[in-house]
Amino acid sequence: MLAARLSEDPTVRVALVEAGGPDRRQEVRIPAAFPKLFKTAYDWDFTTTAQPALNGRELYWPRGRTLGGSSSLNAMMWVRGHRADYDAWAETAGEEWGYDEVARYFRRAERWAGPPAPALNADEGRQRVHGAAGPLWISPARDLHPLSSAFLDACTESGLPRLAELNEPDHSGCAATPLSQRRGRRWSTADGYLRPALRRANLTVFTDNEARRILFAGDGHNHHHGHNLSQGHNLSHNDGPGPGGNDSDKRACGVELADGVLRVRREVLLSAGAIGSPQLLLRSGIGDADELKALGITPVADLPGVGRHLQDHLSVPVLRYAQHPVTLTGADTPANIARYLLARRGPLTSNVGEAVAFVRSTPELAAPDLELIFAPVPFVRHGLEAPAEHGVTIGVILLQPESHGRITLTDADPAAPPRIEPAYLSRPADLRRMVAGVRRAEELFDSAALRPHVGGALPPWRASADDAGTEETVRALAETLYHPVGTCRMGTGDDAVTDPALRVRGVAGLRVVDASVMPRITRGHTNAPTVMIAERAADLIRYGDTV
Repeated sequence: MLAARLSEDPTVRVALVEAGGPDRRQEVRIPAAFPKLFKTAYDWDFTTTAQPALNGRELYWPRGRTLGGSSSLNAMMWVRGHRADYDAWAETAGEEWGYDEVARYFRRAERWAGPPAPALNADEGRQRVHGAAGPLWISPARDLHPLSSAFLDACTESGLPRLAELNEPDHSGCAATPLSQRRGRRWSTADGYLRPALRRANLTVFTDNEARRILFAGDGHNHHHGHNLSQGHNLSHNDGPGPGGNDSDKRACGVELADGVLRVRREVLLSAGAIGSPQLLLRSGIGDADELKALGITPVADLPGVGRHLQDHLSVPVLRYAQHPVTLTGADTPANIARYLLARRGPLTSNVGEAVAFVRSTPELAAPDLELIFAPVPFVRHGLEAPAEHGVTIGVILLQPESHGRITLTDADPAAPPRIEPAYLSRPADLRRMVAGVRRAEELFDSAALRPHVGGALPPWRASADDAGTEETVRALAETLYHPVGTCRMGTGDDAVTDPALRVRGVAGLRVVDASVMPRITRGHTNAPTVMIAERAADLIRYGDTV
């Protein structure tokens, strides 16, 4: 996305480096097929450390390794988050990251394909929620499953507001999930931004070429004798003087790749995600100086915050048997495949998480701290195994975890995997709120709207009337919702890795533009805010700090 925006200026040259290959596989296009991309060449296939609060389990973390990144294998849920999220960012990173400022960047990215949503209110100039002319098609579900409609009826029966638009500033309530789809097929950032830009002469894309570390002027490595892949190509906007840094002799001057060296004149823009970006910074000598020295890495900038403040949304599936064989189980029949290929209709257009409710674990909270996602199919262990039974799922998600983890290196070798320590449920309040969310899910299953459609607990879920039993089930079944953030957080404090303009502190010519810069995880999903960050970064790079 960032490369596409910057290459709109024909006077500059931009290079994009992607560790994976092109996004050609058919399962990228078919929405319901996204689990089939997990643990393939399209996936980094990360594994966390053993999690003490989750019965010592090591959790699987899929992340996109192809053009479009994780937007090419996620569940396509376009959920910005709550106004309170961005106003909290403003307290840490400046008012330009507050909700009213970032809303325009969301709208710039979006091309809403559904019916017109109501205007927010008269005070906001009758501004519609979604943008109408952006590169990313955002659509309502093509064929919402009847059980998902029943879930929404159950939510309104319980007193939750039925929202006309899930991306309103206050999303307390329930709605069908807006999707990054166009006419029933996935619409990734590669589809919306990159593919139209590929015909530009000033943009070069290198696929199947992993970045190993960032090179700095004066570090003794910028005279590397490897192949100069793209002499003169930039990883940024223009060839003028770079933004100010704390140490001009520590200016990023290139990137060491698996197949050589790519040199830059302007800036290196790091968009490797909440795992890859801190990993690259650490390998490049930016991080806790003592820890780097212990690994034999010469420090370039002592930034202890690199890799810290890792936050993620933890999810537990509450499962019930379906009374009738009408779920997405076995949806990939020849008839449904033909229906999808011919008309882009039917169950294969489903993103699985079709409907959402944002709720509070206790009524006095100012904003929701739990999300309930309904799937008209048993969704367990990332969907890696086809369900044998007809059932449904309400995923209970902890939106504002108090538990924070970190990303560290296990070795200076670029081939060594990072150490991922999410520290899930390390704070007792997190488990209490998860249990409260489970109780809300059980109440919805027992509602008049859903009761005719569901039966008893579907294994591996184990229903329990007491909190201790539910806590044990949560510990046994909880998994990531694929939303790691915060490991290169922006702000002004001593633990901030990037400043409010996304520049890495202590060096020059280097920015981070991805989910790792989020000061706090959002009460939503992370694809939309990551795109928003990149849209704003493009302006910061082109126009400076005045935007």
